[in-house]
Amino acid sequence: MTGFWENIYVETAASYSVVVLCLIVFMAIFEIVTSYNNWKEIKAGNVAVAMATGGKIFGIANIFRYSIEHNDTLFQTMGWGIYGFILLVIGYFIFEFLTPSFKIDEEIAADNRAVGFISLIISVGLSYVIGANIM
Repeated sequence: MTGFWENIYVETAASYSVVVLCLIVFMAIFEIVTSYNNWKEIKAGNVAVAMATGGKIFGIANIFRYSIEHNDTLFQTMGWGIYGFILLVIGYFIFEFLTPSFKIDEEIAADNRAVGFISLIISVGLSYVIGANIM
């Protein structure tokens, strides 16, 4: 018979809770990093912000997916998840740096869906690269 903390249902609930909590914290940090209010813009129907925000949520969740799969403890899962999030934020700043002819935040806030879509793809793509390196 396994112990309480080794029960698959308890492990799943614990991982789920940790990821949801981290997702809330990380999205709050992304809210600080961007020059627009994500949820206010989404409520107003800004599709570009919705795509960029959705990409960030997917990216963070995907990084944690790899982290849960390859680690035995919640502490290791959180550590890799935090590290992956930091790399995702760095990727966001690199994207901004590589487009000197316009400001990413301004274009997304103006509902430029092409920029919002590229932002989504960058977040998702980087999450797979980051996740593939989690051990």
